[in-house]
Amino acid sequence: MRIVRSLVIAATLTSLAGAAFAQDAGKAAIGARQALMKMQAYYLGQLGMMAQGKVPYDAKAATIAANGLEAISSVDFATLFPQGSDNAADPQTKALPAIWTSMDDFVSKYADLHKASLTLQAQAGNGLDALKANFGPVAGTCGACHKEYRAAN
Repeated sequence: MRIVRSLVIAATLTSLAGAAFAQDAGKAAIGARQALMKMQAYYLGQLGMMAQGKVPYDAKAATIAANGLEAISSVDFATLFPQGSDNAADPQTKALPAIWTSMDDFVSKYADLHKASLTLQAQAGNGLDALKANFGPVAGTCGACHKEYRAAN
């Protein structure tokens, strides 16, 4: 009887530890993806301010921001979206459950961001007109993904 009781306790503790780890892993993934999104927003903000004429165009700063945006968009973003890390499970995230029912489309949209970022990276330092021409497509990819997969504020 004592052995059975010990096994039941061990199994319970193991399952609780596994659930806690999964919860911690989900929170870590949410934190990581939110950090990447904040970095993307930072670089996009710099580029957008230049493209809109709100700050003077600076080829070096535009290139640095475009390089950062490309680097971030090259991350395997899907790994930061484990099952159960949506806004229904955790109110700290705006990730909609639709991500997990349409993961292929979600990943494709993020790949579109990377492709557009590569083009922007190649052109950002080539003058204001080149920046303007290539900023819109990058911003459009962000909007396309957020429209379907991000909860409104």
